[in-house]
Amino acid sequence: MTVNDQPANNVNGSTELNEDEIRRIKTKTGKPVIGYICCFAPPEIISAAGAIPYRITGKPGKDTSSADAYSEPYGCTYVRNILARAVEGKYDFLDGLVISHSCDMVQRLYGIWTYYHPLPYSYLFNVPHQLTPWAQRFYKRELGFFRESLEKFTGQDVPDQKLSNEIISYNKNRDIIRRLLKQRKEKPPRLEGSEIFELLLAGGTLPVDSFNRLLSEKEVQFASRRPVNGNKPRIMIWGSIIDDPALFKIIEEAGGAVVADDTCIGFRVWEKDIPVTADPYDGLTEHYFVNFQCPRTDRGPGIKRFDYLLERAREYDVDGIVGYCISFCDPHKFDYPDLRDYLKKEGLPMLLIDDNYSFEPEEAIKTRLQAFLEMF
Repeated sequence: MTVNDQPANNVNGSTELNEDEIRRIKTKTGKPVIGYICCFAPPEIISAAGAIPYRITGKPGKDTSSADAYSEPYGCTYVRNILARAVEGKYDFLDGLVISHSCDMVQRLYGIWTYYHPLPYSYLFNVPHQLTPWAQRFYKRELGFFRESLEKFTGQDVPDQKLSNEIISYNKNRDIIRRLLKQRKEKPPRLEGSEIFELLLAGGTLPVDSFNRLLSEKEVQFASRRPVNGNKPRIMIWGSIIDDPALFKIIEEAGGAVVADDTCIGFRVWEKDIPVTADPYDGLTEHYFVNFQCPRTDRGPGIKRFDYLLERAREYDVDGIVGYCISFCDPHKFDYPDLRDYLKKEGLPMLLIDDNYSFEPEEAIKTRLQAFLEMF
């Protein structure tokens, strides 16, 4: 398989296949692979610098005992999962590591990983926690520092025009993704939520051009698709990092249809284009900092911060919301009570799945979901 081939076998939610694919692409192109956690450090800059951005994902339910010698056992299970995979050499194809300060535990991961298993390139991307004018200036300045560090590592300059072209390329993918997402407005929808999510997961591990070809191929395939069976309850997923299609599939197996989401691999990244501005760093700041709806960023008091969720739920005619919180994920756990009450007043019920990044026991989760879906 060449880089120009369609990586269709990659779209099945398998972490191992994603890693095999990026190894083949790395060998073919000779480009360094930069792993990143959370897109506050934009992959567009990584790509413009001549490297391949690779979104690091975990493997839910995997034993994390190999991380015990490096990290406290009561910390975030998602972070421990990734650390265990790093310790075991699962990310040995990476030439660099970029970690954003999305939360304290993720920042701690950067220190542990780079101390015990240093890579040729590493960068801690600093992100403010308040949405203020000074914070926006801080974030934009950090984008410049990030670019400079990548230029030094890859030896390639990143002029503004080159970065703008990269943003346009990524926006082409966003355009196709939005068309696919909007197909989930249909009653019943033609596309399962899980298969769209698997496609987005694959996109995080592919160069932008390869992902564009894959999306174009899938759009053609989906165009002739008949609607999936029946008028199932329409569900939106909200919550902590979800980088595996398991929850989507459990909801579908329980009798629901996932038609929308508010997750950092789904709508938060792909729903809107990055603005193409005279200074590309202004557009990146607006997209990844101002508009990126993550609870880790303080947007001020009051529940108006949830209005965008209600608008999306109404746009996709959602019947109910399924929340997903990983153990120790304080930003989402603190938001949940207010969000639940806000949605209840608007006539939208919400079910919370509190998990340790394992989706186990699956049958118990499915039973709760079936009881929830019977309300509709």
